[in-house]
Amino acid sequence: MTSRPCEHCDGQLPLTARADARYCSGRCRTAACRARRTIPAELTGRARWVRRSARKVPLTPGGAVASSTDPATWSRYRDAAASSAGVGLGFVLDGDGIVCLDLDHCLDSDGELLPWAQRVLDAVPATWVERSVSGRGIHIWGRGSLPGGAGRRLALGSGSVELYSTGRFIAVTGRTWGGTPRRLGDVQRVIDALL
Repeated sequence: MTSRPCEHCDGQLPLTARADARYCSGRCRTAACRARRTIPAELTGRARWVRRSARKVPLTPGGAVASSTDPATWSRYRDAAASSAGVGLGFVLDGDGIVCLDLDHCLDSDGELLPWAQRVLDAVPATWVERSVSGRGIHIWGRGSLPGGAGRRLALGSGSVELYSTGRFIAVTGRTWGGTPRRLGDVQRVIDALL
């Protein structure tokens, strides 16, 4: 029997945890509930939520495989959040103007932003930013569009930024980074500068 990951910290649940347990501790359960309250209404108000497996495969709240291109497999936020399928939540980008800038491995061992990532964050207007599932990256959420709609991966200094606007789901943690607002700002100028 293998242990399952905690939905909040991705640590392992105790082997003795109940089958429907989602968190490794009461502290993680409380933190996860607080995190849910930080997700902007521009995201929670759209029926584009999925669950995700530990390997980041999208799932329906019932546990079946979902698709980032099939709206019939998406759900409302409250249904996805109430589900115990998989290990966490994901939001599907469908080209309606919501974008995500994914900065992987942009935090040093002390949890501080690396200089290349700090430059990106400094250029972004007030918008919601969350820490990624790994805890070593950040997601910058906002409004904008990508030419051609598909995702892009761009080298930037010692790191890279991935830009997504459609046909993709992003694992959502709700762990807000810094003092960012609980709303989506216009990040088009930053997207244009990166491209």
